Amino acid sequence: MMMKNLRFLILLAFNFICFWVNATVDSLDVPSPSMNKTYKAGVVLPASYANNKASYPVLYLLHGGGGHFRSWLIQPPNKQLVQNVANQFNIIIVMPEGEPFGWYLDSPFNLENKFETHVINEVIPKIDQTYRTVKNKKGRVISGLSMGGHGAMYLSTRHPDLFCAAGSMSGALDMNFSKYRVDKAFNQSLKERFLKLLGTDDPTTELYTKNSVINMIDKVKQNGLAITIDCGVDDFLLDVNREFHNRLVYNNIPHDYTERPGAHTWEYWENSLPYHALFFHKILKSNGVAVE
Repeated sequence: MMMKNLRFLILLAFNFICFWVNATVDSLDVPSPSMNKTYKAGVVLPASYANNKASYPVLYLLHGGGGHFRSWLIQPPNKQLVQNVANQFNIIIVMPEGEPFGWYLDSPFNLENKFETHVINEVIPKIDQTYRTVKNKKGRVISGLSMGGHGAMYLSTRHPDLFCAAGSMSGALDMNFSKYRVDKAFNQSLKERFLKLLGTDDPTTELYTKNSVINMIDKVKQNGLAITIDCGVDDFLLDVNREFHNRLVYNNIPHDYTERPGAHTWEYWENSLPYHALFFHKILKSNGVAVE
């Protein structure tokens, strides 16, 4: 009897392990006519996708500055992080390319930088054509870290017809880099990269202000999307996140805001992603599109 029970426990443990590791990771080619090249996007399908006829909601998960589409798959301390989240919440997770300093916008200066067009007009249609997805805003959410946190808020604010909720982890929610708590060397590198992106390194100019989501509060309020934001108390972007939160509060815009111990690190974002996924799951469930 003891041996029989032991076999049962081993089988149970094996099935539990398989549940968590059997998410499928795809590397999808996404043609970009807007930039005359083909980019890749990482796609994680939950384990249940293969044996389920349901249409699945999608989380678009954006990488930060210096990263690429695969960053969320290779950088966290737990290399199964995204797969585990996809399995736990039965959600497809898509990680598009944003280049190391693309900011998920269409640069008016660098015509090879059209990452708003890429995500909105190239990635999302390709995902909906390739996979069994919920093909409307009720089943589509977006989040990201740092530059990607700004990108998630920026894209969802400008395209509220495509998303029902948005999140930002340690987001650079103001492109005015003079407000970041960084040393002179980092500040100089930001100036050089912004110069290539926007054609000026003066963060007080219109190009910076009109493209910063922190200055789009009226539009955020008008859209009424569900929002979750968090930032570590030791993060160099903490002041920017607090200011964005304060503007939302002042304008009576409902949102979820959290400060937790941590800095601008993968350890922090590894802890943050499940919180965002849980927040989104509740929204998706209320929309009637969550896969249970």
